Amino acid sequence: MRFLFKTATLVAAITFFAAAASAEAPATEPNGALREAELRGLNTVPTARFAGLLSAPEVAKPVSFSRSWLAAQPVPSGGAQWRCLAEALYFEARGETLKGQFAVAEVIMNRVKSTRFPNTICGVINQGTGRKYQCQFTYTCDGNPEKIHEPAAYTSVGKVARAELDGRAPAVTSGATHYHTTAVRPKWSRVYSRTAAIGVHLIYRHTYRTAKN
Repeated sequence: MRFLFKTATLVAAITFFAAAASAEAPATEPNGALREAELRGLNTVPTARFAGLLSAPEVAKPVSFSRSWLAAQPVPSGGAQWRCLAEALYFEARGETLKGQFAVAEVIMNRVKSTRFPNTICGVINQGTGRKYQCQFTYTCDGNPEKIHEPAAYTSVGKVARAELDGRAPAVTSGATHYHTTAVRPKWSRVYSRTAAIGVHLIYRHTYRTAKN
């Protein structure tokens, strides 16, 4: 309410001073004609337009791992990288908890940031694709067509992908670059450092060794 009062006051002040200045500016002053033209233009701007320019910008609500937060998000959209991330979340984690979906998205983004992986989301997701089961994300090389049969689920994970790309999601994996579900136990899980267990996903950070080790 205080902001709205200040906005109204400022708009009124601008209108008043514009009118006053227009009345006081003699045409004989240097640049007087230009000044009068500017003031006439200013006076044609509706007061509502000033209010719109001075109103507080809409601030996106911080992410909370709740269905109410998810439902409040707008229909997501984006370019190729957003589509790759949304698709990965759909095939890898659409049945996971909301926090688990964010964890999977974060792992993918952590790989993008790492020099050990491709530097784009699509590159990370499609790494190794070409030979059956010789890839980083199984759905890209299991031989099954990648078709979206659950549009509502795709919209939901698309919102997660959008929030992750916009930098709105809190970190939940402590820099992890790997994960697997509780249904499997890959060999690398015995040596990598587990950083989190979220839903049905176990999250790990690679314990890379250097030449000196």
